[in-house]
Amino acid sequence: MLNRVILIGRLTRDPELRYTPAGVAVTQFTIAVDRPFSSQGGEREADFIPVVTWRQLAETCANYLRKGRLTAVEGRIQVRNYENNEGKRVYVTEVIADNVRFLESNRDSGGSRSDDMGGGYSAPAPNQQQQQYSQPRSGNNSSYNRGPSADPFSDDGKPIDISDDDLPF
Repeated sequence: MLNRVILIGRLTRDPELRYTPAGVAVTQFTIAVDRPFSSQGGEREADFIPVVTWRQLAETCANYLRKGRLTAVEGRIQVRNYENNEGKRVYVTEVIADNVRFLESNRDSGGSRSDDMGGGYSAPAPNQQQQQYSQPRSGNNSSYNRGPSADPFSDDGKPIDISDDDLPF
């Protein structure tokens, strides 16, 4: 059996961060996901899907996600029920996310940063994230440390000598 969902949409409001009596962080937010078709009037419709995150991921989402931000959510669908004040049974369907990806950079979303926050991982500082992708890693065995003459693309535009035995097809 499989219960897996992947959604991409925009937050309808800022996430709500709360803590359980045991001190576990939980965040709730809703994402608007466009439907792949238009209504008869030609208007685009969307589904508004509630999302719940727990622990470190909940705190990260509360700190970095904002209303309108494009976000990818991966998790499972859960249906729970409770009895309301009037004695009626209420059913709630929501996505319990274990992976949230922030799909817009600072420039795109006005202050938030692009990051991949999987379940329970802590967020690096914004400058650390940029350095990780903009600077080569150091180490003796790294291909980045061979110097400019070892650039594999330095002969760009010249013919490459490959024997037919090296081709996979």
